[in-house]
Amino acid sequence: MSQAYVHGYDGREKLRLQDQASTLVELLHSDTRYPPGSSVLEAGCGVGAQTLTLARKSPKARITSIDVSEVSLAAARKAVDAAGIRNVTLRQADIFHLPFPAESFDHVFVCFVLEHLAHPVEALRALKRVLKPGGSMTVIEGDHESAYFYPESDCARRAVSCLVELQARAGGNAFIGRALYPLLCEAGFDQVRVSPRMVYVDSSKPELVEGMIKKTFTAMVEGVRESAIDSGLMSAADFDTGIADLYRTTEIDGTFCYTFFKALAVNNGVAG
Repeated sequence: MSQAYVHGYDGREKLRLQDQASTLVELLHSDTRYPPGSSVLEAGCGVGAQTLTLARKSPKARITSIDVSEVSLAAARKAVDAAGIRNVTLRQADIFHLPFPAESFDHVFVCFVLEHLAHPVEALRALKRVLKPGGSMTVIEGDHESAYFYPESDCARRAVSCLVELQARAGGNAFIGRALYPLLCEAGFDQVRVSPRMVYVDSSKPELVEGMIKKTFTAMVEGVRESAIDSGLMSAADFDTGIADLYRTTEIDGTFCYTFFKALAVNNGVAG
């Protein structure tokens, strides 16, 4: 994957990914399980935040987790080793140039990866090639335009738009969640089913206030502060006001919503 990762690779981003994964386990993965003995490819594993959940929910499946970044893989190896997980093999690889024979895996899992790619259909086709006929594809993505909150804030909206624009300039698409059905169909998959997974947060849900609003979404937007200011997309004062207003939604009268999309599809065995 040649596209830049807009969020960067520093320790703060690693922590954000881990917080995001732990916060969203039930919402995104309550129905993610693979049979004993099955071979699973996790494409774009990053720091291993989703890898731990996959391995724990399918302890007798054989999981191969790949990422193009050796920095991320090093973090993933530490996380997997620290958790005592033994059913995961980590390997550096590019989705567009996979080092596996055709029809190598029973299942493929992709989470928060397509949003960073300029050519998501080509990536899906490359993954389909290594998936056995009848095998399943699972794709999870977000959609930043689905975010809404109270109290409303123009500066907060503009700060989110900075992230969207920077991701687009890096070759990605922050709205890709809504496009999973047509993308998978175009790539040649059958039986495509997409389910929205909405997170609603108010002060009666302190674990989501902390995990979703503060540590996941606002931290993600805040992480592009320097790039947004350097690119002239927003002044430092306005950006900081926007971040403060996003944190304002965590107060007793604040609310926040965001929708993820989870797609399941089947490889029909026909070249896409």
